[in-house]
Amino acid sequence: MRVLLSEDKQTHLAHLILQAVQRTPEGVLRGDVAQALKEIKRVLADTVSVEARIDQQVRARLASYSRRIPEGSAEWDVLYEKTYQEEMRKRKLG
Repeated sequence: MRVLLSEDKQTHLAHLILQAVQRTPEGVLRGDVAQALKEIKRVLADTVSVEARIDQQVRARLASYSRRIPEGSAEWDVLYEKTYQEEMRKRKLG
């Protein structure tokens, strides 16, 4: 199961990402820090949203199998990961 990020976690990650980028030689910020943080948070939120939709699709797909596979079992975990990665590849995200 994928984890959603709270607003506080998004803000914290945005600051960490911006700091990491600024530590690189290419990481010169030519605009407003607040705008950069806002854009990083937008990208994080979009990514989490896509991953949540993929999670729902994968769960629905596994639930549609004729043979019930108990969630949390080793078989379910393997099928979930395989199906999740397929969906990510379809969207060119992974």
